[in-house]
Amino acid sequence: MIGLVTDSGSMLPADLRHRFAVDVVPLTVTIDGELRHEGVDITAAEFYARLAAGAIVTTSAPSPGEFVAVYEHAARNAASGAVSIHTGSNYSATVAAATLANELVPIPVTIVDTRLASFPVALCVWAAGAVLADGGGADDAAAAALATAASTRSVFVVGVPELARRGGRFTTVTGKLTPTSVLELGPDGLRVTARVADVEAAIDAMVSHVANSAEIDPLRVGVGHAERPELAAVLIERLDAVTGVVELVPYEVGPSVGAHTGAGTIGVVYCPRRP
Repeated sequence: MIGLVTDSGSMLPADLRHRFAVDVVPLTVTIDGELRHEGVDITAAEFYARLAAGAIVTTSAPSPGEFVAVYEHAARNAASGAVSIHTGSNYSATVAAATLANELVPIPVTIVDTRLASFPVALCVWAAGAVLADGGGADDAAAAALATAASTRSVFVVGVPELARRGGRFTTVTGKLTPTSVLELGPDGLRVTARVADVEAAIDAMVSHVANSAEIDPLRVGVGHAERPELAAVLIERLDAVTGVVELVPYEVGPSVGAHTGAGTIGVVYCPRRP
């Protein structure tokens, strides 16, 4: 048996976590000096309420010791090895912590640096989990994760543009960034793909964007939101009707990503089912 591990920054929803028996190592979210572990002792609703109230928020990677505990748990449960798929080293120190932990555990761990953040990482985990479920080995699963990373795209709007700008991760976006600036993230980086008048038009733009891609390859799709479940429901309904969208899961944008984009963020992440 090969264990499968990711970090909470992947926004991996519960159904995928359970389907593939994924161990999730939580990132630390510090709110006004109080340490919380994403997905463990703070909910997304609690986090966004604190953020809206003006809390000072920072995020940090798991420690090597937290990875050691997860890898040792896999070993105790008869895993002969593990595939550990994570938020990219260009975003976080998570991969570095996992790499240190790998030197301290009794099973071999294949660490995948996706060079991605948020649900795109979950798509990589999904691909690896499907390979393992079909009897593939660790190398096969890691290769599937990396192929998925290379073919993943996303289209979204950010809820709090000034928060996104302040965090420094949207510096390549030219012009004014608003809650109805539809952004596309792909291998060529981040760009504005549409500037529209309202959120309904933004949803139209996102659906059209995904539909064009679905004409080329059948897609796995994630629809994520930060405190906008009603808009996510509309987006899911629209995408369910798109020919070529063959697998779709919802997810919630958690604190480690929401700290940089704010409440109101909504979007779609997708990749070919067979990258």
